[in-house]
Amino acid sequence: AEDGIRDAQESRGLGDVYKRQVHGEIRDKLVNYVGERIRALRIETPGSYGNVSVIRTNTMRHLTNYFRRGQLLKLFFCFPDPHFKASNHRRRIINDGFLSEYAYLLRPGGRLYAVTDIEELHDWHIEKLNSHPQFRRLPESSLTDDPCVEAMQNETEEGKKVTRNGGRKFYCVYERVPTSTTTEQ
Repeated sequence: AEDGIRDAQESRGLGDVYKRQVHGEIRDKLVNYVGERIRALRIETPGSYGNVSVIRTNTMRHLTNYFRRGQLLKLFFCFPDPHFKASNHRRRIINDGFLSEYAYLLRPGGRLYAVTDIEELHDWHIEKLNSHPQFRRLPESSLTDDPCVEAMQNETEEGKKVTRNGGRKFYCVYERVPTSTTTEQ
């Protein structure tokens, strides 16, 4: 998800397990594809997927214009662009600057999910998230009953592609911790 609350291609799986979700994407073709996919899912299963939508936006710049402080319960980053060149690491969706914005938008106890098929990028996610004071990693043993973990790995289109190609998937889940009881609402 170069630009996303969640990767816009991933409109199925997580729509089944989450109350409401918005996908942010900057690329027109992908927004159109996802919009068509959502409409098709709504026709295939009447009464379902009314909780899923997609908007064309650069969420890396404008995410805080869409949501209030502490409004979000979960953020998903599914198979984001790795931006391999060191000069482009600042463009990674999980970086020091953006983590403070995500912490601002997530309510205390909210979760940030990240999944990738690139171990180097996974290590980057862990390094950045571990160093941020408002996030703490949840142990994998505590996530066995979390349907979002399974869905982001195996029900997203990119997750299915990685499985078909025999690739590995790496994920982490972090919880937003309050900074203090007097400043959190």
